Amino acid sequence: MAAVQAYRNLLRAARIAFEGDMVVLSAAKDSIRAGFRDKASLPASDPSIQPALAHAEEIASFLKANVVQGKKIADDTFKLRIHQHTERGDNESIKFAGKNVSIGSGVKCCSER
Repeated sequence: MAAVQAYRNLLRAARIAFEGDMVVLSAAKDSIRAGFRDKASLPASDPSIQPALAHAEEIASFLKANVVQGKKIADDTFKLRIHQHTERGDNESIKFAGKNVSIGSGVKCCSER
């Protein structure tokens, strides 16, 4: 039953991530089907099943949260399709990129050692 759930989660995630792009959505569905078909003959007790299902769930989560499609609307302008599942960060790590940051007293960043 876990395999069916992982399969459905992957298909849903692909549908969310690639909505409106039928070529990419169709290719994603074909790839998902092929991946599950390749392992369909494995017995439920096979030790490679659980890691494969965990990997499928990770992919589904990544597709929903991190894949954003863009559509070119002018020479250097794109419109992004950000949906309710898209992860939105605060960009804190970007603000400190390339700077030597000390955390607490006596603890130094790797570049200060």
